Amino acid sequence: MSSNWRKLQKQLGITPKVNSKKRKLEDTKEETDSKKSKDVNVKDVWFDDVNEKDIKAAYGEIGADNKQVLKEMDNNDGRKAKLGKYVAIDCEMVGVGPEGKDSALARVSIVNFHGACLLDRYVKPMEKVTDYRTFVSGIEPKHIKDAPHFSEIQKEVAKILKGRIIVGHAIRNDFKALLMEHPKRDIRDTSRYKPFRKLVGGRTPGLKKLAKELLGLDVQSGKHSSVEDARVTMMIYKHVKKEWEKQLGSHARKNKSMSTPDEDLEAVEDLTDVE
Repeated sequence: MSSNWRKLQKQLGITPKVNSKKRKLEDTKEETDSKKSKDVNVKDVWFDDVNEKDIKAAYGEIGADNKQVLKEMDNNDGRKAKLGKYVAIDCEMVGVGPEGKDSALARVSIVNFHGACLLDRYVKPMEKVTDYRTFVSGIEPKHIKDAPHFSEIQKEVAKILKGRIIVGHAIRNDFKALLMEHPKRDIRDTSRYKPFRKLVGGRTPGLKKLAKELLGLDVQSGKHSSVEDARVTMMIYKHVKKEWEKQLGSHARKNKSMSTPDEDLEAVEDLTDVE
């Protein structure tokens, strides 16, 4: 089992079940591997040194169940279809300006804690589209030709997000496209969650890689779906929710009686690394 993965297990409070015979064999192997790994740069390490057995030890069986869960999210109803405290958001962009280098909102999707779709709307950008980025975004001219204007969708999104905890991956890009802000203490950005970032030497882990290694799901293999990406992001968050919220609560209680509101916020940022 890799040292990086064991660190993540420790941070998440997970104790894998390993029999003594297997532990002895692993200890012997680790002694040998440690000699080989001294020259490995931590910045080059992601999940490439984590095998399937390690992942199962930390999270249990992956793949089939999660694929079925993702598939059935469209059928959520009743309590599972309600808004709730937590929502996940994802946006698809198109290119505007010279050579389409700047980004503009073209689709926004929001799902609840159970993955039920609360909103999925195409958006007519405020600027002329110069690159639809269809091969990635999945956006075509027909999707936004008669779509609602940006200001209308922005109001719908704001109404849903108000007062809620927002889950996203690289979520600052979504808020930038929406021209919106949200209290940082109410943001859970899986791209900036420190236990994930530490595994890549402080760099940003991609959603595709997190989904594959933590959930056993293949996503973003072609055109992106903002609904699917939002659902997968929520699933990733739910895997670490207990420890994440516990750490946030601990920081908040520690600083509440002796710091200003701004200092409280800095403590949250230090843990979640949200910008």
